[in-house]
Amino acid sequence: MEVFKMAWRNVWRNRRRSLTTISAMSFALLMMLLLSGLFEGMLLTMERDIVELEVGDIQIFAGDYRVNPSIYTRIQEPDGILGPLDDAGFPASDRLLAFGLAASDESSAGASFRGVDVERDARVSRVYREIEAGHWLDPADPAGVVIGKGLARSLSVEVGGEILVLSQAADGTMAYELYRVRGVLKSVGAAVDRTAVFMNQPTFRALMAVPDGVHQIIVRRPEGVELPAAEIQVSALASPLEVKSWRNLLPTLASYLDSARGMVGFIFFIFYLAIGILLLNSMLMAVFERIREFGVLKAIGVGPLSVMGLILAETAIQTGIALFCGIALSLPGLYYLSTAGVNIAAMASVSMMGASFSPVWKALFTPSIFSAPISVLLVVVVVAVLYPATKAAWIQPIAAMEHR
Repeated sequence: MEVFKMAWRNVWRNRRRSLTTISAMSFALLMMLLLSGLFEGMLLTMERDIVELEVGDIQIFAGDYRVNPSIYTRIQEPDGILGPLDDAGFPASDRLLAFGLAASDESSAGASFRGVDVERDARVSRVYREIEAGHWLDPADPAGVVIGKGLARSLSVEVGGEILVLSQAADGTMAYELYRVRGVLKSVGAAVDRTAVFMNQPTFRALMAVPDGVHQIIVRRPEGVELPAAEIQVSALASPLEVKSWRNLLPTLASYLDSARGMVGFIFFIFYLAIGILLLNSMLMAVFERIREFGVLKAIGVGPLSVMGLILAETAIQTGIALFCGIALSLPGLYYLSTAGVNIAAMASVSMMGASFSPVWKALFTPSIFSAPISVLLVVVVVAVLYPATKAAWIQPIAAMEHR
């Protein structure tokens, strides 16, 4: 029996039902590919924004600094850690941190002072590119600082204006100095927006009387290294210092991203369940309409496996056409969404739990986006068609030919 030839004819014997089934599978695959690309792109962008703006993949602290920040709790001899990290392929940058007060002619506000190594910091954070007005730090301009946009608004100060910073230095004296605002950041995160004052490390050391050591080392993992493996490697290089990944530092945000992935999976399940029910109904109808035909086939010696193969071939033809149509229709959509994206700034907040994210929602356009939806669709099709195919295969010839 020429199974494929018969299957092809059978598919088009009832064009309306076949076209409805193919259209439904094509539409479901199209939606799954577009949604999968969008959601994976969104989650990837959110994670990238978290690690690239301020947090990094991993952070290193001395003692209990993370729980009880103190200007006296420092990582001594940071070069002994930065060197091995560089050799292992982990970009890293050290920072100095302190808290105090920032004031202008108009008002004052609480501030967090951050002393950065401009060259190294550019390797672990893109905050230097998030300038709304003015310019980023320059080692040749020690009196110039960059502040968050919320702090600039609170102090009513613009680029070129001056702010007075006050704090207690490490030697117990009063630390105060007048600095010029060199730049104002875009919205980076709630804490940065409201309080951050970035300055060059030598400027910070002179202000706070901190001749050596650092408070924090931010580390980025190399391409292709998973976060848990990177954390283990950095822990070995930085022992006995405290090493924490961004998921440990921001557990609520990490939990949200995991929940979002679970929600996407649930949405996909609903779509595929609907397609499975549609396909099951379609193939059952095809079997019931052709019971006498299957009875004749069985009577002339066609075996159960051949009948089952015929039903599976019919399903494979419809599925193949649906896959081609769904993928072909998704390509221009995914290309557009991955390049232009969707600006959600007018529809939803671009900050969450103190972290800011890019307002442009771009899809991920990689082979992995196609593999999962296609694989799941094929599994759903196989599961849905097994019962009708089995029923047709084991039908009794006499009972089938007497069927009305």
